[in-house]
Amino acid sequence: MSFEGVDYFNLDALLDAEEIAIRDLVREWVDQEVLPIIGHHYIERTFPRELIPQMGELGFFGANLPEEYGCAGLNNVAYGLIMQELERADSGVRSFVSVQSALVMYPIFAFGSEDQRRQWLPRLATGESIGCFGLTEPDFGSNPGGMITRAVEDGDEWVLNGAKMWITNGSMADVAVIWAKTGDLEDVGSIRGFIVETGRDGFSASDQKGKLSLLASDTSELVLQDVRIPRENLLPGTGGLKSPLKCLTQARYGISWGAVGAAMGCYRESVEYAKNRIQFDGTPIAQTQIQQVRIADMLTEITKAQLLCLRLGRMKDEGTMRPQHVSLAKRNNVNVACECARESRRLLGANGILAEYASMRHMANLESVYTYEGTHDIHSLILGHDATGLPAYN
Repeated sequence: MSFEGVDYFNLDALLDAEEIAIRDLVREWVDQEVLPIIGHHYIERTFPRELIPQMGELGFFGANLPEEYGCAGLNNVAYGLIMQELERADSGVRSFVSVQSALVMYPIFAFGSEDQRRQWLPRLATGESIGCFGLTEPDFGSNPGGMITRAVEDGDEWVLNGAKMWITNGSMADVAVIWAKTGDLEDVGSIRGFIVETGRDGFSASDQKGKLSLLASDTSELVLQDVRIPRENLLPGTGGLKSPLKCLTQARYGISWGAVGAAMGCYRESVEYAKNRIQFDGTPIAQTQIQQVRIADMLTEITKAQLLCLRLGRMKDEGTMRPQHVSLAKRNNVNVACECARESRRLLGANGILAEYASMRHMANLESVYTYEGTHDIHSLILGHDATGLPAYN
């Protein structure tokens, strides 16, 4: 598939040779290995597990973490480009890598002991071990501080009880990063992170039934009933709600890039289809005003989102990025991708509902991306708070 026209402002001129090489490597792999099979997996509601060893070998997992732990040690722009290309195929594939990287490997790297880093990061980097992140609960999503999962000390062990909901990779995970309160339920400051091996007694994961989105993704509910873990499984650097929120900032950063990839995929599908779909007087629908307006609108919004991502990535590498910057990018770019997917599906007409085309699959997936990792409205409130200095979350 040609990508001429998706880089309308020649952003490649702002990338270095390594960033372009990594982007092109992932792009070629997605074209050859993912796009031919992802529609089938979506219809069958299965995650393409056969891709996991390949992704590990190519260095996708924890790609922006240090090489000393078996990771690629890339900068954050290169990491973002990986997320872009993966979600060009499917949000479920990018979600798998995002969770493994930003929500499992990152907290172990940022908050774990050196022993924990040495034990887990190399295995997670290769895909030998799969991880999940347990923060959201059945009754607490946008307000994670209300969680009721508890961790109580008992001698040399911690005992965990609670439930987590909407957990990507949950049913296939070997290890979970679980967030729980170690004090009173009203004490948000007592939130700590724990490494929980999923084979422990009392730990169970069940598939989320009835999904109409992210069908090629493993989404689960976790239940912990008197799950005992060693004292050393506590992530020692965690403390309070700020710890899991730092993890979410990492994941939202990747989503900001990934959403652009989904929009790019829809745009290219629209252009190619419109040029080849002949109607009425024998002219392609690409030569009609209504379809050209659709294409122009998509191209404009994608270009703005690309510029936003690139600047965000440079700020992250410089250390000047704030969580609120990520909120703006996640909020804008996912909304852009939703609109592009919707307009692309409409341009494709009846064919747009078929699995052989990607736009409706992206459209359904992006409705989940619009909601998870902070809903669109929550990010609006984060930005409003930052702009005015006045919180309005209640």
